[in-house]
Amino acid sequence: MAAAIALLYFGRGFFVTLIISAMFAFILDPLVELVMRARVPRPASAAFVIVAALTGVYALAVLAWHQTEHLSADLPTYTSRINELYDKASERLEAMERSTVDTIVPRKLREQEEQIQQKPQEALKARRRKAGLPVDAPITAIQEVKVHTDPTPAISVIYGVVSQYFQALLQLSFVPFLVYFMLSWSEHVRKSILQMFRGEERYMVGKSLGGVADLTRAYILGNFILGLFLSVASALVFFLFEVPYWALIGPLSGFFSLAPYVGLPLAIIPPLIAALAVPTKFTAVLSLVLVVCALHFIALNFLYPKVVGKRVHLNPLVVTVALMFWSALWGGIGLLLAIPITAAIKGICDNVDSLRPYGKLLGD
Repeated sequence: MAAAIALLYFGRGFFVTLIISAMFAFILDPLVELVMRARVPRPASAAFVIVAALTGVYALAVLAWHQTEHLSADLPTYTSRINELYDKASERLEAMERSTVDTIVPRKLREQEEQIQQKPQEALKARRRKAGLPVDAPITAIQEVKVHTDPTPAISVIYGVVSQYFQALLQLSFVPFLVYFMLSWSEHVRKSILQMFRGEERYMVGKSLGGVADLTRAYILGNFILGLFLSVASALVFFLFEVPYWALIGPLSGFFSLAPYVGLPLAIIPPLIAALAVPTKFTAVLSLVLVVCALHFIALNFLYPKVVGKRVHLNPLVVTVALMFWSALWGGIGLLLAIPITAAIKGICDNVDSLRPYGKLLGD
């Protein structure tokens, strides 16, 4: 077990890429089967489905980029507005601090503290008089020191930025090819795996593979449908509240809401920043936050069990432990992959006789 955990930790780039590719393959496999009904060979059907999926992703990226361009044009206005709100909040906190100090600290103690603070300044002024220096010059004045540094070459800057994400981009570039080969060679791989077993074991392995595919597909598609519903509902609410860039903020808030444990804060941040950046009444901002909380509560407590929970039966304790374990191994991406990985493990346990007690342990 220790060796397996070490392998998962040090090989996280490989395993994350492989798991993400497998999840996309499970999602796109029904579409490949649909195209194959038109008597199109499986490799050509897989290529057609992947190109169509990449085209859809590109179209969504273009729409998001156009929204981001408009947002970047208004960024100076947003920055000044947020700075203004920050200054007002700081002034209020300072006023509360002063009033609290005036209420709690006795007047004599404050006068003694002021006298202690004035003594070093008076001693410094006396030394300046003896030295013939101006007394009224700022005590904390610091002479400006100009440091001349050689400009950093542009290539070094670009390399420093790209090198931080090179490994992730390299692994990401394998995903489309892995998905294509998983889809085009799925039948060959499935038959080859089944030929390794005999009799009842072959039946259990085939059923396990089907169970893993069904559970993964149900979880991902269920979350996508729920995120789409939340995106449309959030965008409509933000439009009614006249939140700027509601078409971009709505999907962000909707899909952020599905993140395990941190979904609600992530869902509130985009509309809150967008609403605070323009002159808005406090009651309107508070109402907006309450509506986002209500959408999150309805989706996660009423819709999620019906859309996702009826297919992925995991008890809350196992989900919590899985989130802690996979996030400790793989960070943020582990937090997102924890539930589908655990569901896949449960799918295997449910279809293997000797592992069914573990499946019941993981289930609800």
